[in-house]
Amino acid sequence: MTAQSPSPVFTAQFNINDQEFSLAGVLRPHSTAEIADDLLLLRNGIETVSGVLYVNLKRVTHMNSTAFRALTRVLIDASRSRPEIKFVVVASSVVAWAARMFRHLSDLSPNIAIEVYDSAFYPGQTFVENQSFIPILRTQTKMTWRHEREILPRHGLRNGMVIADICCGIGDFAMLVRKEFGPARIVALDHSSPSLDYARDVAESFGVRDIEYTYGDASQMLFESDQFDFVTCRHSLQIFDRPELLLRELYRICKPGGRVYITNEKNSHCLGEPRADSIQWTYNEVAKLFSHFDMDVEMGPKSLRLLLDAGFEAVKMESFMVTNLDGDPQEFADVIAAWRDVYAGEMSVRRGDSAEFVERFRQGFADHIFAALHPKGYAGWPIWAASGRKPL
Repeated sequence: MTAQSPSPVFTAQFNINDQEFSLAGVLRPHSTAEIADDLLLLRNGIETVSGVLYVNLKRVTHMNSTAFRALTRVLIDASRSRPEIKFVVVASSVVAWAARMFRHLSDLSPNIAIEVYDSAFYPGQTFVENQSFIPILRTQTKMTWRHEREILPRHGLRNGMVIADICCGIGDFAMLVRKEFGPARIVALDHSSPSLDYARDVAESFGVRDIEYTYGDASQMLFESDQFDFVTCRHSLQIFDRPELLLRELYRICKPGGRVYITNEKNSHCLGEPRADSIQWTYNEVAKLFSHFDMDVEMGPKSLRLLLDAGFEAVKMESFMVTNLDGDPQEFADVIAAWRDVYAGEMSVRRGDSAEFVERFRQGFADHIFAALHPKGYAGWPIWAASGRKPL
């Protein structure tokens, strides 16, 4: 059961299947009477649930004291009249005030809990948003751009578009797109503060001030719907345990007729010569390691199905191999070294791998570096690029 608020600036919904009351948008009523229907929707919802009621505030961008007092009054009264129900208020760290304003509710009523949703919203977050990942991001984009600058026009990227780069990392892809394709507007969003700090520092050092770097949760973005001509999300669906949530958001913010462009890998297909067996074993283990943390670095070939299932049409898909022959072999070796340091470092330690396993694991990376730098060697890293059009 879902009901809609008549307010043009925010929405209120109650979903009986999820036992969730959600608010989104700007809540600045002059009086409680203005949101009386929405509060009644919440009260009626409370009467129908058992167990846990979720109050989802992840997309509330502003809330004045009138709305705050009215909402909390309903929750406190309900927590006392129905003590058998647990109330979970889900705020977002993306909205700076949200967690701070609601946190004290737990003190007022023991059966109201506050969760800051995006403080740990996917299993691999601690690795991917760690500063140690920055060298990986920097070297990877350097290697892939020479391919993607030719691929992107085939997927519809044109000069003068309004572009969003979601999960932008250290912002280097946004910088390259800005330079190559001259967008009318470009927004770059990520949930890693260290990466965004790095991106802003780089932009400042180059005197670039027209990229809108934004802190945000990619699975619950605060962007309005249907506003971007071209949305990119590179190497990121594969690190979330629920990629369908991200695709739903990418679809939502894309204009009808616009396109969403994604890239993903298939790590077990990384290869090299000489010492192919050792290299193959290590990258098979990389796939298993990521799977242990609910990440799927084998996602690349699945991109077509994922885009179609998300509702996109006219899906285009192609693959390319980044190799040591593309340019400076040392750059490729730097990518592998960065993988080794994180995968055979913090991630292996976290999984509890034995010293013998880690030694063999690291040897495969060392052999891949050897292949990349050997004058007769070959080292490859396959990537799948795909895009889909949002129907008109």
